[in-house]
Amino acid sequence: MNVETILRTKGSAVATIRPDETVGAAVKELISRNVGALVVSEDGETVDGIISERDIVHGLADHGAALLSLNVAEMMTRRVVTCELSDTVDQLMAEMTNRRIRHFPVVQNGRLCGIVSIGDVVKNRLDEVEFEAQSMRSFIAGA
Repeated sequence: MNVETILRTKGSAVATIRPDETVGAAVKELISRNVGALVVSEDGETVDGIISERDIVHGLADHGAALLSLNVAEMMTRRVVTCELSDTVDQLMAEMTNRRIRHFPVVQNGRLCGIVSIGDVVKNRLDEVEFEAQSMRSFIAGA
């Protein structure tokens, strides 16, 4: 199973925000979209950074309420780990665990084409386990 399979099920929509927007605007966007991270992109096609709930919590500890008026570019994670459509779910699980990352923007030929979260990976794995269990039950019942 690979990233492309997950995106086929979940869709390729990505919540993005411009780097010149405020952190307050990012918080509102996270809440309205019910997501844990926004890809920061000047043009909606390239990945300039990512801002997550974790980034905001760290910023709150450092800046207090003034954080909300800072630009996203000041708080975003700049070194974004991305994946490609051909990457396997096993590779993503290992990277998410090793790097303690919960969101992977999907980039193909330099263009943003989706995002995969740890929730997407877990759902995919649960679906695989359920399919395998159902197949075994069908096999046993038919044997």
